Amino acid sequence: MLRILMADDHALMREGLKHLFSVVGGIDVVAEASTGPQVFELLRRTDVDLILLDMTMPGISGATLIHHIRSQKTAPNILVLSMHDEVQFARRALDAGASGYITKDTDPQTLIDAIHRVAEGGRFISRGLAEEMLFDHGTRARPSHELLSTREYEIFQLLVHGRGVNEIADELSISNKTVSTHKTRLMEKMKCENVSQLIRYAIAHGMLE
Repeated sequence: MLRILMADDHALMREGLKHLFSVVGGIDVVAEASTGPQVFELLRRTDVDLILLDMTMPGISGATLIHHIRSQKTAPNILVLSMHDEVQFARRALDAGASGYITKDTDPQTLIDAIHRVAEGGRFISRGLAEEMLFDHGTRARPSHELLSTREYEIFQLLVHGRGVNEIADELSISNKTVSTHKTRLMEKMKCENVSQLIRYAIAHGMLE
């Protein structure tokens, strides 16, 4: 029996998936989280084989959350189940340490197959996204946020979710000066003059709900 932690801020989605798993069998949802911080809290006291993770939740989320989970010594594998079907979301998730990425319009059997493959140490990505990543790489103009380094992207995500420089420094265990330096560089790369413009950019690119 696979033990999974399901992290999604939509209760209806979680209930629907639990019903699917009960019908199929072999998968036990032993913990549920609706925010990024809840994921860490649950992992401290619950052994799981897999995290089924939404890409966008309140608090720390997305690639930043994945990166922090995978930095733990005994981190379980992560399968992202997301509403975002854009290549940049999948690429960021995989680069951060996720073992799989599928979208919420995936058929149930494909989801079940993906869960088992990732839990067993394999990798899985939705076919359409995989083809786009393979054939379109380098043929399109990359959006500004794809030019950011991993740390810059991490700070960008925290900024657009309302964190200040001091909060980000505490959360990432780095100095205020380092945060400010990364903030300056990422804003230059994204051609934004203030956080309000960063937020508008994030909204325009579907990076905020």
